[in-house]
Amino acid sequence: MIKAHHQGPVTTLVMSRAPVNAMNAEFVTAFHAALDEVDRAQPTVVVLRSDQRCFCAGADLGLIRSFFEVADGTERMVAYVTTLHGLFNRIEALPAVTLACLTGPTLGGGLELALSCDLRLATVSSSVGLPEARVGMIPGAGGTQRLTRLCGPGVSNRLILSGEAVGGREAERLGIVTWAVEDAAFDAEITRVAERIGSLSREALLASKDCIQVALDPAVDGFARELEKPLTLMKSADSKARVLHFFAPKAK
Repeated sequence: MIKAHHQGPVTTLVMSRAPVNAMNAEFVTAFHAALDEVDRAQPTVVVLRSDQRCFCAGADLGLIRSFFEVADGTERMVAYVTTLHGLFNRIEALPAVTLACLTGPTLGGGLELALSCDLRLATVSSSVGLPEARVGMIPGAGGTQRLTRLCGPGVSNRLILSGEAVGGREAERLGIVTWAVEDAAFDAEITRVAERIGSLSREALLASKDCIQVALDPAVDGFARELEKPLTLMKSADSKARVLHFFAPKAK
């Protein structure tokens, strides 16, 4: 259901639950197993993509409907969404740079999954949105929080309170996705971005990611956190080698 491919500093996770990677309990369990593999491999970058007709269509609608048909459906719904929170929180905290690669409709929980990644690359033909209000629900697996932190309340209000889905180019303009590319260039751009990130210092990237993630936390002094990081990085053999290489005399 989730296939892992390792190539040097890059691990690619391919979601493969036909037809649209709808997220049910088995999908969440399989995803955690794939993340266990990532933890063992310790890559610099993790690419998350799909071999289905879209990146991820979100929650399994059949599962959601079943919650409305049983007496304890509310409790089951909350338990299910809690598992999504756990998965997305783990992805967000992953000790690697994460790149979500979006094709087709990426709606609801699918967008919430993508928002838990550090970076998002989309095709121009893709669409993203949080349309839960259409069915009387909210994007409650982190969507209201992560989209607002990323793009501000104006963009969140537009997508969530209107139920609008926007195309790849507009998603890039709004800051929802980091890059939008023509469909024909999608695979090549994934490779280019992943290889560029993979060539950087893993230790420096993880230190930077940690500082970025605390920037909006009023309980953490982000500037003090920045001052702490060189205490470790300057003792790193990799950092020292990179600095020495950068300043080494260049052959004429």
